[in-house]
Amino acid sequence: MKLVFMGTPDFAVPTLTEIVMRGHEVIACYTRAPKPAGRGQAERKSPVHLAAEEFGIPVFTPKNFRDPADVAVFAALGAEAAVVVAYGLLLPLAILEAPDKGCLNLHGSLLPRWRGAAPIQRAVMAGDRQTAVSVMRMEEGLDTGPVSLIDIIPIAPDMTAGELHDEMMRTGADLMGRALAALERDALEFTPQPDEGVTYAKKIDKAESRIDFSRSAAEVHNHIRGLSPFPGAWFEIVRDGKPVRVKALRSAVVEGDGAPGTVLEGLVVACGGGAVRLTRVQREGKGAMDAEAFLRGMGDLRGAVVG
Repeated sequence: MKLVFMGTPDFAVPTLTEIVMRGHEVIACYTRAPKPAGRGQAERKSPVHLAAEEFGIPVFTPKNFRDPADVAVFAALGAEAAVVVAYGLLLPLAILEAPDKGCLNLHGSLLPRWRGAAPIQRAVMAGDRQTAVSVMRMEEGLDTGPVSLIDIIPIAPDMTAGELHDEMMRTGADLMGRALAALERDALEFTPQPDEGVTYAKKIDKAESRIDFSRSAAEVHNHIRGLSPFPGAWFEIVRDGKPVRVKALRSAVVEGDGAPGTVLEGLVVACGGGAVRLTRVQREGKGAMDAEAFLRGMGDLRGAVVG
């Protein structure tokens, strides 16, 4: 089919690759505009932008679609369908209705649970035991469109959001490929989302990444793995009279009793109920390391209070 692809981060790249490899004609790629990044603040193209250039696909980076000229350019492409994966812009009705077969979105949740910006992190932080990648036909509402295909993905007790992200982007690429094959045959069926079970996955706020050890060990563990590796759940510990910020990247729920935030032994920290063993951490300005390497540099922390 003659397609337009719309996406921005690395999560979207396998899907773009999949549909190109399946022989579809991707006539244009829409992505977010390059942004200054790094110490030199040089403009950096998105992962989808770079992948599209490798495939020789024309790239468009409108700031939004409020300008009628941008809408007209999109409509003039004459795409049969658009594939949208983590694009990062809300699409107006004029864009959604332009392709003959509509716009298909790959969403990282078991809809209608976790509609919105951060479904992967929110599912892990909530302690969900399973999630999914879903293909839906886009509407003006936020992830409200009818769903066609779903692949269920189990969430292991110690799986991080980063690991789930990688699993989803591989599974989702194949799922979208199958959806397009059915769409090409006019055999892709859609089912409206149920009204019950709707939850929203709001964008992760940096303010919520600090660890609250007064919560139960299970909640702290889910918080840590749900924000690993980015932005990273963190705590502070005082060293030589100065607070040191430390990201917790991996943890395990263990037995332990003490005032919340107290280091019981090694990097075992008491919580509101039980304790967590921090197994991989990252001190501010340093690389990620195992707990043993961290403690060699910090010394015996038994009895210290973190938070």
